[in-house]
Amino acid sequence: MYVIAHLSDPHLDGSDEARDRLRRITAYLKDFRRPVDVILVTGDLADHGLEAEYAELAAELKLDLPVLVLPGNHDVSSPLRAALSSLVDSPGEGHPVHQVRDVGAARFVLLDTTVPGENHGLLPADSLAWLDGVLREPFDGPLFVAFHQPPFNLHHPTMDQWMLQTREPFAAVLEGKPVTALFAGHVHNAIAATFAGIPLRVAPGIRSTVPLPFEPATPAGTLVDPTAHPGFALHIHVDGEPLQTLYRYPAR
Repeated sequence: MYVIAHLSDPHLDGSDEARDRLRRITAYLKDFRRPVDVILVTGDLADHGLEAEYAELAAELKLDLPVLVLPGNHDVSSPLRAALSSLVDSPGEGHPVHQVRDVGAARFVLLDTTVPGENHGLLPADSLAWLDGVLREPFDGPLFVAFHQPPFNLHHPTMDQWMLQTREPFAAVLEGKPVTALFAGHVHNAIAATFAGIPLRVAPGIRSTVPLPFEPATPAGTLVDPTAHPGFALHIHVDGEPLQTLYRYPAR
């Protein structure tokens, strides 16, 4: 059994509110009777892309567990690389921050789908070529591809402008590759779907939730609801069995 704790969108900004919401998740993980194999955080690590915010994240994620992080649309590559050098292993400087990380029996391909200064996601030709090459490398174990913006519409007039736009080229690269599952964040909702015939799991937001247009409005009538419980996903992989995903919303 291989267990992934999938966190997303903590949006740390130096405030007690953001820090406390993340700590509700990490405190829960610390009490596990059997530690997870890896913690994966799929973007929007910081709210303003400041080096101090990434330093805060690094301090909060000192859990004696392997931790993988990737950028979201609120993140900025250079300060992320500088302050999270102990967590990030990506060649080059600046943007993009692509990574290939082996943790135990599993390989994680961490894609940077962000566009500097924009909210939507893209995978340009050079990123797709890099991904294609990585996925063709022999690997004997579960193979996961993680990124920030999901490649589908949420059916939300605002959020749908900010999703991954290069969907067909992305699907073409994934086709025929031995990818076990895809992981994403960004939409601050727990979602189970498929893309290119591969299981796709989206983690709920730690900082807030985004109600769909037909759901009750947020208390303040805003896009996000910062009063909703922070949550995360637990992905359980067992050879020969379907991937299982449980969503948890720890109490205070």
